[in-house]
Amino acid sequence: MDEHSSLLALFTSSFLAATLLPGGSEAVLFGVLTAYPDLYWSALGLASLGNTLGGMSSYAIGRFLPDEKALLKKSGGNMRGLEWVRNHGSPVLLLAWVPLIGDLLCVAAGWLRINWISAMLFMCVGKFVRYWAIAAAISP
Repeated sequence: MDEHSSLLALFTSSFLAATLLPGGSEAVLFGVLTAYPDLYWSALGLASLGNTLGGMSSYAIGRFLPDEKALLKKSGGNMRGLEWVRNHGSPVLLLAWVPLIGDLLCVAAGWLRINWISAMLFMCVGKFVRYWAIAAAISP
């Protein structure tokens, strides 16, 4: 796989990993950085962008859920994420990268109509820091 295909695969896996679909982009980031260490910042940026956009797709799902019953069904009955967002607002989206609860936080933020720009910024910072920590751990 060449550099461009690797970055596209990283972006795609990062996006999908942040949606309600299962997946992990950390292994793809590891592979890209192992094969192309000179793509460090490009890989970090694209992984963060893809993961943030995936989180915003979950935010959009929450935004269009009509009522609490639909939210309960989407969250599997777990309302903890909703309470966290209700109590702490958009800063709680720094945790949007955390497996399982991150998706719920993003959906809850949309459902609660948290300002989308604020939500996206906090999401992006949290996701970037996570990818940066992974990249720093595997880089020489």
